[in-house]
Amino acid sequence: MPIEEVAGTVGELIAQGKVKYFGLSEAGEDTIRRAHAVTPGSVLQTEYSIFERDVEEKILPVVRELGIGFVPYSPLGRGFLTNAVKPGAEYAEDDMRRWDERFQGENFAYNLRAIQQLKDLAAAKGITVAQLALAWLLAQGEDIVPIPGTRSATRVEENAGAAEVDLTSADLRHIVEILPHGSAGSRYPAAMMPTDW
Repeated sequence: MPIEEVAGTVGELIAQGKVKYFGLSEAGEDTIRRAHAVTPGSVLQTEYSIFERDVEEKILPVVRELGIGFVPYSPLGRGFLTNAVKPGAEYAEDDMRRWDERFQGENFAYNLRAIQQLKDLAAAKGITVAQLALAWLLAQGEDIVPIPGTRSATRVEENAGAAEVDLTSADLRHIVEILPHGSAGSRYPAAMMPTDW
Protein backbone atom coordinates (compact mmCIF):
# COMPACT_ATOMS: atom_id res chain seq x y z
CA MET A 1 0.00 0.00 0.00
CA PRO A 2 1.47 3.40 -0.91
CA ILE A 3 2.61 5.33 2.14
CA GLU A 4 0.60 8.33 0.91
CA GLU A 5 -2.62 6.33 1.38
CA VAL A 6 -1.61 5.26 4.87
CA ALA A 7 -0.68 8.84 5.79
CA GLY A 8 -3.96 10.13 4.31
CA THR A 9 -6.02 7.64 6.32
CA VAL A 10 -4.18 8.49 9.53
CA GLY A 11 -4.68 12.18 8.73
CA GLU A 12 -8.42 11.60 8.46
CA LEU A 13 -8.43 9.79 11.80
CA ILE A 14 -6.53 12.68 13.37
CA ALA A 15 -9.10 15.14 11.96
CA GLN A 16 -11.90 12.99 13.47
CA GLY A 17 -10.19 13.01 16.87
CA LYS A 18 -9.68 9.24 16.83
CA VAL A 19 -5.90 9.42 16.58
CA LYS A 20 -3.68 12.07 18.11
CA TYR A 21 -0.33 11.65 16.36
CA PHE A 22 1.16 10.04 13.26
CA GLY A 23 4.29 7.94 13.79
CA LEU A 24 6.36 5.74 11.54
CA SER A 25 8.63 2.78 12.27
CA GLU A 26 11.71 1.67 10.30
CA ALA A 27 10.96 4.11 7.49
CA GLY A 28 13.63 5.33 5.14
CA GLU A 29 14.30 8.86 3.94
CA ASP A 30 11.98 8.71 0.92
CA THR A 31 9.10 7.11 2.85
CA ILE A 32 9.40 9.68 5.64
CA ARG A 33 9.28 12.59 3.20
CA ARG A 34 6.36 11.16 1.21
CA ALA A 35 4.31 10.41 4.32
CA HIS A 36 5.08 13.77 5.94
CA ALA A 37 3.96 15.62 2.79
CA VAL A 38 0.46 14.14 3.27
CA THR A 39 0.17 14.09 7.09
CA PRO A 40 2.92 15.62 9.21
CA GLY A 41 4.67 12.95 11.25
CA SER A 42 5.32 13.32 14.95
CA VAL A 43 7.85 10.57 15.54
CA LEU A 44 9.97 7.89 13.88
CA GLN A 45 10.95 4.69 15.67
CA THR A 46 14.06 2.86 14.51
CA GLU A 47 16.91 0.97 16.16
CA TYR A 48 19.66 3.32 17.34
CA SER A 49 22.33 2.88 19.97
CA ILE A 50 26.09 3.02 20.50
CA PHE A 51 25.94 -0.33 18.68
CA GLU A 52 23.65 0.63 15.78
CA ARG A 53 24.35 3.97 14.13
CA ASP A 54 23.14 3.61 10.54
CA VAL A 55 20.47 6.30 11.10
CA GLU A 56 23.05 9.01 11.70
CA GLU A 57 23.96 9.63 8.06
CA LYS A 58 20.56 10.00 6.36
CA ILE A 59 17.61 9.37 8.68
CA LEU A 60 18.37 11.69 11.61
CA PRO A 61 19.04 14.69 9.32
CA VAL A 62 15.67 14.15 7.58
CA VAL A 63 13.60 13.84 10.75
CA ARG A 64 15.35 16.88 12.20
CA GLU A 65 14.73 18.88 9.03
CA LEU A 66 11.02 17.97 9.20
CA GLY A 67 10.66 18.46 12.98
CA ILE A 68 9.94 14.79 13.67
CA GLY A 69 11.00 13.27 17.00
CA PHE A 70 13.09 10.11 17.12
CA VAL A 71 12.43 7.09 19.34
CA PRO A 72 15.33 4.61 19.31
CA TYR A 73 14.27 1.05 20.05
CA SER A 74 16.81 -1.53 21.29
CA PRO A 75 18.91 1.28 22.77
CA LEU A 76 20.81 -1.35 24.77
CA GLY A 77 21.82 -3.34 21.69
CA ARG A 78 19.31 -6.15 22.36
CA GLY A 79 20.87 -6.60 25.79
CA PHE A 80 24.50 -6.47 24.65
CA LEU A 81 24.96 -3.11 26.38
CA THR A 82 24.18 -4.60 29.80
CA ASN A 83 25.95 -6.85 32.26
CA ALA A 84 24.10 -9.96 31.04
CA VAL A 85 25.36 -10.85 27.58
CA LYS A 86 26.24 -14.28 26.21
CA PRO A 87 26.98 -15.81 22.79
CA GLY A 88 24.02 -16.33 20.47
CA ALA A 89 24.03 -20.13 20.79
CA GLU A 90 23.27 -19.80 24.53
CA TYR A 91 19.92 -18.05 23.97
CA ALA A 92 16.62 -19.90 23.61
CA GLU A 93 15.64 -21.22 20.18
CA ASP A 94 12.95 -18.53 19.78
CA ASP A 95 15.25 -15.64 20.83
CA MET A 96 16.43 -13.57 17.84
CA ARG A 97 19.81 -13.09 19.50
CA ARG A 98 20.43 -16.73 18.64
CA TRP A 99 20.85 -15.69 14.97
CA ASP A 100 21.68 -11.97 15.38
CA GLU A 101 25.06 -11.44 13.67
CA ARG A 102 26.29 -9.30 16.55
CA PHE A 103 26.09 -12.30 18.90
CA GLN A 104 28.02 -14.69 16.62
CA GLY A 105 31.67 -15.77 16.45
CA GLU A 106 34.23 -13.05 15.76
CA ASN A 107 31.53 -10.36 15.81
CA PHE A 108 30.64 -11.42 19.36
CA ALA A 109 34.31 -11.36 20.43
CA TYR A 110 34.84 -7.87 18.93
CA ASN A 111 31.65 -6.53 20.50
CA LEU A 112 32.46 -8.07 23.87
CA ARG A 113 35.88 -6.36 23.91
CA ALA A 114 34.21 -3.04 23.11
CA ILE A 115 31.64 -3.55 25.86
CA GLN A 116 34.39 -4.21 28.39
CA GLN A 117 35.92 -0.85 27.49
CA LEU A 118 32.51 0.80 27.87
CA LYS A 119 32.07 -0.95 31.24
CA ASP A 120 35.43 0.44 32.36
CA LEU A 121 34.35 3.96 31.40
CA ALA A 122 30.98 3.48 33.12
CA ALA A 123 32.64 2.16 36.30
CA ALA A 124 34.95 5.20 36.38
CA LYS A 125 31.82 7.38 36.35
CA GLY A 126 30.03 5.25 38.98
CA ILE A 127 27.26 4.14 36.61
CA THR A 128 26.26 0.97 34.77
CA VAL A 129 27.09 0.33 31.14
CA ALA A 130 23.35 0.45 30.39
CA GLN A 131 23.16 3.94 31.92
CA LEU A 132 26.19 4.96 29.88
CA ALA A 133 24.57 3.70 26.68
CA LEU A 134 21.28 5.50 27.40
CA ALA A 135 23.06 8.69 28.46
CA TRP A 136 24.99 8.61 25.18
CA LEU A 137 21.71 8.45 23.26
CA LEU A 138 20.21 11.29 25.29
CA ALA A 139 23.32 13.37 24.54
CA GLN A 140 22.65 13.02 20.79
CA GLY A 141 19.82 15.56 20.96
CA GLU A 142 16.69 16.63 22.80
CA ASP A 143 14.59 15.14 19.98
CA ILE A 144 15.75 11.62 20.93
CA VAL A 145 13.76 9.59 23.47
CA PRO A 146 15.03 5.99 23.80
CA ILE A 147 12.68 3.17 24.80
CA PRO A 148 14.62 0.43 26.58
CA GLY A 149 12.64 -2.72 27.22
CA THR A 150 12.79 -4.70 30.45
CA ARG A 151 10.79 -7.09 32.60
CA SER A 152 12.27 -5.74 35.83
CA ALA A 153 11.21 -2.75 37.93
CA THR A 154 14.80 -2.50 39.15
CA ARG A 155 15.99 -2.11 35.57
CA VAL A 156 13.37 0.57 34.92
CA GLU A 157 14.82 2.56 37.82
CA GLU A 158 18.37 1.94 36.62
CA ASN A 159 17.50 3.00 33.08
CA ALA A 160 15.73 6.15 34.29
CA GLY A 161 18.91 7.07 36.16
CA ALA A 162 20.59 7.62 32.81
CA ALA A 163 18.76 10.95 32.55
CA GLU A 164 20.90 12.20 35.44
CA VAL A 165 24.22 11.15 33.89
CA ASP A 166 26.38 13.99 32.59
CA LEU A 167 28.72 12.85 29.84
CA THR A 168 31.56 15.22 29.04
CA SER A 169 32.70 15.90 25.50
CA ALA A 170 35.76 13.75 26.33
CA ASP A 171 33.45 10.89 27.40
CA LEU A 172 31.49 11.17 24.15
CA ARG A 173 34.71 11.16 22.08
CA HIS A 174 35.99 8.14 24.01
CA ILE A 175 32.77 6.21 23.35
CA VAL A 176 33.07 6.87 19.62
CA GLU A 177 36.74 5.81 19.74
CA ILE A 178 35.69 2.50 21.31
CA LEU A 179 32.99 1.86 18.68
CA PRO A 180 33.69 4.25 15.78
CA HIS A 181 31.08 2.68 13.48
CA GLY A 182 28.92 0.77 15.92
CA SER A 183 29.03 -2.95 16.52
CA ALA A 184 30.42 -5.73 14.36
CA GLY A 185 27.56 -7.49 12.59
CA SER A 186 24.26 -6.30 11.14
CA ARG A 187 21.13 -5.78 13.23
CA TYR A 188 19.03 -7.85 10.80
CA PRO A 189 19.69 -10.14 7.84
CA ALA A 190 19.71 -8.21 4.55
CA ALA A 191 16.23 -9.49 3.60
CA MET A 192 14.73 -7.91 6.75
CA MET A 193 16.34 -4.48 6.41
CA PRO A 194 14.30 -1.44 5.30
CA THR A 195 14.67 -1.04 1.56
CA ASP A 196 14.54 2.74 1.02
CA TRP A 197 17.49 3.75 3.18
